[in-house]
Amino acid sequence: MLKRLFGKDGGMYGVVSIALVLFSAHAGGGFATGNQANTYFVGLGWTGIVSAVVAMLLLTTMLKEAMTMYNSRGLKSYKELFETLYHPFDKLEIAFEVFYYIMVVMVVATTISGAASAIKEYFGFSYASGVVAVSALTLVLVIFGASVVRVVGSYMGLVILVTSLVIYAVGSFKGDGILNVLRLDFANSGFDNLPKAFMNGFIYAGFQCVQIPAMVACGGVLKNKNEVSNSMKLSAVINALALGLSVAMLLSWKSYYTVVDGGTTLPTLTATKAMGYEWMTVFYAISLILCLVSSAVSITFGFVSRFESASVLKRVSDVKVRRFLVAVFILAVSMLISMAGLTNIIKYGYGYCGYVAIVLIVVPLLTVGAYKNKKYLSEREYKNFANAEPVNEI
Repeated sequence: MLKRLFGKDGGMYGVVSIALVLFSAHAGGGFATGNQANTYFVGLGWTGIVSAVVAMLLLTTMLKEAMTMYNSRGLKSYKELFETLYHPFDKLEIAFEVFYYIMVVMVVATTISGAASAIKEYFGFSYASGVVAVSALTLVLVIFGASVVRVVGSYMGLVILVTSLVIYAVGSFKGDGILNVLRLDFANSGFDNLPKAFMNGFIYAGFQCVQIPAMVACGGVLKNKNEVSNSMKLSAVINALALGLSVAMLLSWKSYYTVVDGGTTLPTLTATKAMGYEWMTVFYAISLILCLVSSAVSITFGFVSRFESASVLKRVSDVKVRRFLVAVFILAVSMLISMAGLTNIIKYGYGYCGYVAIVLIVVPLLTVGAYKNKKYLSEREYKNFANAEPVNEI
């Protein structure tokens, strides 16, 4: 549809498509469950909406600098990106590698935990049974049907996004009502939560840095710094609007889902059930589970592809066996982490990674990265990234 609207080779096509890629990547299972928004924003009251907007502004600004650095220099991998960012301390790139792999395992654990929680909430199975079932299904699909699930997952991702936005828009004016909630919260707390709101915005943007490798890899269609900037501005608006709406909806239903058993684990599903729209609840629950499973398969498959040729596995001649061993290892670790529960993973796992990322990624990209990009582009006066030639920077 975007190709018909803007033309396959048009600059606007690239700007809009990359903006939507980030939207889809950010608004995955963790976003759609409502757990992330509840953990980092809802407890802040009206400043939680401010915090959500701050987080999206930080994330898109970081990605603008990362994609500008990547495209202008003709870099070929995120390893080269962070070597360029950290130069002359190139070996610091290893720190990002460690962060990235930890975050990916956390994301897989989150998808498993989220799907298991949804199965428990809607179908009545135990959480442990759900974890085992989802992990086993993920393993089978990684080995035998990853390509099919990724195609289905792209549609499920779109379905969950549209469904979630409808729920947010409708739900914000039900429950306690967002306008009433904001008025009472401001009267009681004023600006007291504003410092924490900014801090949580940095933390949230920090653990979302796991999106950087995928975004720079697909951002090559952006031909100059203006296209990069416009794409990230558009994505900032879309993501801030969606995340802000989710916080608004959850604020309207906080007094309900926080007293329901397990309500804070899947607050969006809990609130949706309380709204009384059975068709919406069924549609949302099924699409959420499928979206989470497909995300787990895609991420695990990417991990398998990265490590199936590792030297430690060279003795195993059969490629399928190597893939099976890597997938089992990843899923075993993720299963172990998922037993901590979705809320604990997001609160502590994502939270600690977010703190690390502030120092390791957020601040360097917004300061050193921005300075290097400005200096690099001004010295060469590049109007188009295609004209850039990689050079050694001092």
